[in-house]
Amino acid sequence: MNSKDVITAATIVSSFAAALALLAAPAAAAPKPPQPTMDKCFGIALKGENDCAAGPGTTCAGTSSTDYQGNAWKYVPKGTCETIKTPKGTGSLEPAKS
Repeated sequence: MNSKDVITAATIVSSFAAALALLAAPAAAAPKPPQPTMDKCFGIALKGENDCAAGPGTTCAGTSSTDYQGNAWKYVPKGTCETIKTPKGTGSLEPAKS
């Protein structure tokens, strides 16, 4: 194997490693786009399953730190939020006061 082959092999290996790293990264880090047929429902998301903006201590989607966190929201069909029951009460169209 000559030096050109070694460089090409190293490039392929590093490209493959970078691709694997992208696949392993959490896909939920970006906010979900606005959905006109859905409401943001606070207090119903399980830990790490919020759609975005979970308030202080979180950065975005998938970052809520507890189940049913009052300032974390998830999209639900319009008109259904306040009928969703959790162990901490029902869903809310407004974030819970901390």
